[in-house]
Formats: sequence, C-alpha cells, structure tokens
Amino acid sequence: MRKLKLDELNRVDIHEFKAQDKLPVVIILDNVRSMHNVGSVFRTADGFSVEKVVLCGITAQPPHREIEKTALGATSSVDWEYMADTLAAIEKYRSEGYTILAVEQAENSTMLNTYQPMLKKKYALIFGNEVNGVSDEAMQLIDDCIEIPQFGTKHSFNIVISAGIVLWDFFAKMRL
Repeated sequence: MRKLKLDELNRVDIHEFKAQDKLPVVIILDNVRSMHNVGSVFRTADGFSVEKVVLCGITAQPPHREIEKTALGATSSVDWEYMADTLAAIEKYRSEGYTILAVEQAENSTMLNTYQPMLKKKYALIFGNEVNGVSDEAMQLIDDCIEIPQFGTKHSFNIVISAGIVLWDFFAKMRL
C-alpha cells in the first residue's frame, strides 16, 4: 500500500470550500480556554465542512499565532463569529431554526450512538470549557443533550476529540 501524495488528495481550494454544500451544523464554543483547542476545532470543522464556528465568552479569536498552530489555515476557510455571551448565541441560532444540542455528561442525556439527527434539520452543537464543560446557564436552554459513551477511568475526552467524534457521527448519519 502506498500513501497518497499531497497533490493526489484532490483538496478543494478556499473558494470551492466556501461554495460547497455544508453539513447543517454550527459549533458553539462555550468559554474554551486553550487556543490550541480552538484551532483544532477549526481544522476539524473544515474537515467535515460545517457551516460555522461561534466563539463565545473567553474563547480566543483569530487571528492569533497559537490558534493558527493547529488550525493550519482553517480559520480562513471556515466561517466564524464571536459572540460575548453563549446564551445570546443559543437564542440567535434557535431563532434561525437550529436545534440546540449540548455535548455533555448530564441527566437524561442521549448517547451519541443512539441519537439520530434529522436530515432536513439544522443543529447547533455546544462544546464547553475544558474544566467546567458546558455552562449550567447554557444547559438550561438546550433542546437536548448528547453524550459520548466512555468506558475508561477518566470519563472525559479533550474537547477536540469530542468534536471529532460527534462531527464524524453527524456526518456519517447525515451524509453517508
């Protein structure tokens, strides 16, 4: 087996990316501390062609060297916006017809493997702070909560791993 060379990957350029159909998902980052995590979420959002990343609260904004280390240019391809208040972001996207989902460990959460996104709906996925998770205030406004099943001793994934798992699941269920 031979690895593909970069020129064999058939990557789209930024203009083609902006014009292509997007996965009907907006990612809301609720006070994410690490700029490396922010950059990696952008890169993951690019890989799954999501609509937008919404940076809330203390979440750092591009352009920033520490974000670009892991984003590798995805801050240019993926649309994004900053909103000071996560609750305002939730209300904005709800008013635009998005179903609001927290990715969190919570009472009555739905396990990701059993959650079935609807093909004609739009989703806003909230990923929380590395220490405190999705804020309690945001949890009061969500439509549902999805949880990634875990079987080890830590019972937590890094936010970027969580984003990758959830976005792959949504992409597979909605596009494949």
